[in-house]
Amino acid sequence: MKFGFRVLGVSLGALTAAWAVPGHAETNLNLEVVAEGLQAPLMLVQPDGDDRRFIVEQPGRIRILADDNFLLDEPFLNIEHRIVPLMQMFDERGLLGVAFHPDYEENGRFFVYYSGYIPGGSDLGAHLWYSHTNYVAEYRVDPDNPNRADHNSERIIMSFDWPQFNHNGGWLGFGDDGYLYIATGDGGYANDWGIGHHVEMGNGQYLGTHLGKILRIDVDVEDGYYAVPDDNPFVDDANAEPEIWAYGFRNPWRCAFDPAGEHEGLFCADVGQNAFEAVQLINAGENHGWRVLEGSHCFDYVNPNDHPEDCDMAGMELPIMEYQNCNVFTDCEGISITGGYVARNGDGLDGKYIFGDWSARFDVMDGRIFVGTRNGDDAWEMERATVAGMETLPYILAFGQDAGGHVYALTSESLGPVGQLDKVYRITAAGAEDEEEAAEVELDEAD
Repeated sequence: MKFGFRVLGVSLGALTAAWAVPGHAETNLNLEVVAEGLQAPLMLVQPDGDDRRFIVEQPGRIRILADDNFLLDEPFLNIEHRIVPLMQMFDERGLLGVAFHPDYEENGRFFVYYSGYIPGGSDLGAHLWYSHTNYVAEYRVDPDNPNRADHNSERIIMSFDWPQFNHNGGWLGFGDDGYLYIATGDGGYANDWGIGHHVEMGNGQYLGTHLGKILRIDVDVEDGYYAVPDDNPFVDDANAEPEIWAYGFRNPWRCAFDPAGEHEGLFCADVGQNAFEAVQLINAGENHGWRVLEGSHCFDYVNPNDHPEDCDMAGMELPIMEYQNCNVFTDCEGISITGGYVARNGDGLDGKYIFGDWSARFDVMDGRIFVGTRNGDDAWEMERATVAGMETLPYILAFGQDAGGHVYALTSESLGPVGQLDKVYRITAAGAEDEEEAAEVELDEAD
């Protein structure tokens, strides 16, 4: 889902870390299994006013997790036939995201992002050289069965012909403004170059493409598929795609708005190339640097092993958190960052950004969960959490959040989308359950 190709053997003398290596063992977590028997779960969301949680499976299904943690056998949505064949050993394509309309309870509308077949209307170059087409599509719930989507209701909202199999992005989400936000990767391969990439600046910096961007559209229109909001930052720029809300991304893998707090922007984890993994806090019109920067460090796509000491960073936003990649450094935290959520469930994690890394190694499960905390001067600090009873974590594919603000870890025991061994865990602060039980006992005794 996240990696792309990496070029190893970076000159360590040319690199310096902008942040200290995260601390360890100060935050202790519990992971409680709430769903298992899944296949590559990539997203967990809960619509407003609904007691069900919906889990996206990469091969093309959306599953329902009832409020009693019972996983329904029949998928809510199954579009496996629309997904390009996935490589079982490892693949970044598939059903990658879902977003339920803020008024889903009334209108039954939801939106998905998936990797499908290149349509007949694409140009010859796309058919000869490109990997697939990514689609943003609208569906509606079956009016006679709330646990089933109407599979005949699909309406394609947007589509992007995709050069390579990787760096698809694929996150969808609605903001408080009611608009749909879409995260796209730079198109794949490595270093943001090659077929399908802008020669001079790469897709991340090129405003004439939707790739490597955060897009923002209005899906509540009477005519057509969507409208561009009048206050989108590039709506009056003839050289820019008007849907662009922010740019300069390599592969934003999982994003989220804070469901409470100050609503200061969109949190996204942007997967790095060789050396640095970063969390970006994004607002309208911002440039987050790729391929001029890898995280906060100057980057040369022609010589990716040597990070220049200087580059033109004018107008670019730096990440709020960053760590070193284990492909290059021994003092490191992982090889592919996974974005998460700001916990808002009222326990010891409230207000903290919970995120992670797929693994510290490719061939061995060694997932990581991190906790980001905003300190007094409005800067962010991160630390790696320890998990009670688990010395080694499975691969961390994604995170999820329910309507109560609880955060979930979506995990796998396989490199690719195979088998049915994958699990979803609810994350709590260690000791939180004991405190809840003690409070319930006190209430019972008082009664």
